[in-house]
Amino acid sequence: MALALFDLDNTLLDGDSDYLWGCFLAEHGIVDGEFYESENQRFYDQYLDGCLDIHEFLRFQLKPLAEHKRQQLEAWREAFITSKIEPIMLDKAHALLDQHRRAGDELVIITATNRFLTEPIAARFGVEHLLATEPEVRDGEFTGGVTGVPCFQAGKVKRLQEWLTQHQASLEDSWFYTDSHNDLPLLEQVEHPVAVHPDDKLRKLAGERGWPVTSLR
Repeated sequence: MALALFDLDNTLLDGDSDYLWGCFLAEHGIVDGEFYESENQRFYDQYLDGCLDIHEFLRFQLKPLAEHKRQQLEAWREAFITSKIEPIMLDKAHALLDQHRRAGDELVIITATNRFLTEPIAARFGVEHLLATEPEVRDGEFTGGVTGVPCFQAGKVKRLQEWLTQHQASLEDSWFYTDSHNDLPLLEQVEHPVAVHPDDKLRKLAGERGWPVTSLR
């Protein structure tokens, strides 16, 4: 059984769930709108440039989880997914996932975005296995910290290696679909790397290495 790995933001989704969550919080007055939008954009620009400090970003991004009770957060999350995420779940993404299911492949979404946001999104795509950044939980509530290695850049490779060991699986005949040059460490590990409406840096790399380029939009 081959492994088919999928990035989430700007790959299966026509947008970035991390960024849109910040927009949602600001729009609903849950965070200081002007400051949060400015910081949200700053971190997003750093991500696109490939110079994001993931630990600085996670301190910012997970802070609202630590400031509110889990029950309230889950209610906001449901509204967020309905209003911001469902409209950007791409039809061709569903079709691609179904293509790999028919081939008998094991599907895994692997994303830097935290599990609190992405778990219900993976469920809506019908993907059982999710590797994501893990927010720290204590006594059922979020602390604002992170458990383990963030699932970002080389961290994706480390998290995947742990998953492969746990599931007695391998990367033989494996696939990985992503839009971002930040995922180069993992693209180099799989047999079938695919650039999905890639950023400029990944498009250039794909051209140099002969990787296929596609779009789900």
